Amino acid sequence: MKGLQAVVIGAGQAGLSAAYWLQRRGLRPWEDFVLLDANEGPGGAWRHRWPSLTFDAAHGLHPLPGLPLEAPNPAEPSSAVVSRYYGEYERTMGLPVERPVQVTSVTRATDDDDALLVRAADGRSWQARTVISATGTWDRPHWPRYPGQDLFRGGQLHTHDFVSADEFRGQRVLVVGGGTSALQFLLQLNAAGATTFWSTRRSPEFREAPFDSDWGIDVERRVNERTRAGLPPLSVVAATGLPLTEQYRAGMDRGVLVSRGPLARLTRDGAVLADGTELDLDAILWATGFRASLGHLSPLGLRERGGGVLMAEDGVSVVREPRLFLVGYGASASTIGATRAGRAAAVAAVRRLEALSRTDSVEAARSA
Repeated sequence: MKGLQAVVIGAGQAGLSAAYWLQRRGLRPWEDFVLLDANEGPGGAWRHRWPSLTFDAAHGLHPLPGLPLEAPNPAEPSSAVVSRYYGEYERTMGLPVERPVQVTSVTRATDDDDALLVRAADGRSWQARTVISATGTWDRPHWPRYPGQDLFRGGQLHTHDFVSADEFRGQRVLVVGGGTSALQFLLQLNAAGATTFWSTRRSPEFREAPFDSDWGIDVERRVNERTRAGLPPLSVVAATGLPLTEQYRAGMDRGVLVSRGPLARLTRDGAVLADGTELDLDAILWATGFRASLGHLSPLGLRERGGGVLMAEDGVSVVREPRLFLVGYGASASTIGATRAGRAAAVAAVRRLEALSRTDSVEAARSA
């Protein structure tokens, strides 16, 4: 098996950024590194977003290094915009993307102490001296558990599976979750003719201050404090708050974006809130976020007692496995820091490769 210098897993925002910087740092596409993506085409997790999430309604669409993101028709679905842009990026930068490749495991190579072995569901494998895992969170929707959840006779679906608000016309729908997806769902469902209710564990925290670079750096700092302690990352909204846009302000004024408080339990025909309010419901939409998709890394035994992966000061290097770099985890799970994290991972990976190269040269000189 021919060994590579690096394998990048995932061709979303962070993975593409990492691949770009690997190439800029001197690694040759296909010969030194490859990028493995599970999707049928470009776009990362964005290609799976619901069609009604248009470009003007999507938060966090950021350009990749070296190629501007041109402003399209604001009413165009963000899934189409990003898929087109990422595809153009892959072609323009000449990135070595292989797809579809469903990575199932990353293990320590038995025949090379300096390498990791990446295996795919179709039986293929790649051996590399460094691995950058950029698998994000889309593959792991979080379904919280509540008493009576299995009794409810109505429909239940997660953000991951949402398609159209029109499917809920005339229905009474409870949206559970405190992030921006919940806000968008509530507005769309209300506009489509559904009667909506909103449940959050905590009072929603709207933010009027600008979501600028200083704010983004502060968010990354707070999230990284947890990952450097080996604790699971905070949810995106817990770290960022909610943007108080004019659209959301109007929704609050109409009573659509007003939380009814925590959910206590479900019944056969609805839900009971923590304050005792009973709701008759036809459907529940769980806008409860996602968890890091790290199942393929389980063989490496990375989890700490606190449940997270212990990260180094740079936010991308894994303390327990120096050949592995994580992007799309912790602060870079949101689009705020994904591009920057991709660059940091590429720089750290190349730095390790350079150190290994120096070691190889010394050992070769000793053997001569």
